[in-house]
Amino acid sequence: MINDQRIKKKQEDVKVVNYRLLEQLDVETIDVDLYPVESAEMDEMWSFVGRKKQQRWLWHAIDHISGDVLAYVLAPHQDQALVKLVALLEPFGIKRFFTDTWGAYERILDHHTHLIGKQNTQKIERKHLTLRTRI
Repeated sequence: MINDQRIKKKQEDVKVVNYRLLEQLDVETIDVDLYPVESAEMDEMWSFVGRKKQQRWLWHAIDHISGDVLAYVLAPHQDQALVKLVALLEPFGIKRFFTDTWGAYERILDHHTHLIGKQNTQKIERKHLTLRTRI
């Protein structure tokens, strides 16, 4: 019975995608609201499929204030993935990026807008912990 309760608790956090509805949507009629974002947290996490050698990387950015996911990229742990993520974030006009110490952030992000350190990436690290333990 304990296992059933855990499964139910985990299932509440998993959102179901209605693929039939997605296929019927007319892309031309969908409105997307973008709002300016002052600062964002960026990070990458990995998991594996079947074997640890089959790594899958999630790169994503969240609004530093609200914690809302702004954009994500599923790609290898290479600089090009960060370039794609930064391109997706351009419409938000982000003025400050908070990241960990991985080298790609220093190579790609403008040093005037980039702040390195764990003190400002707590929300995104918490999201990663939740993903790892619940999915």
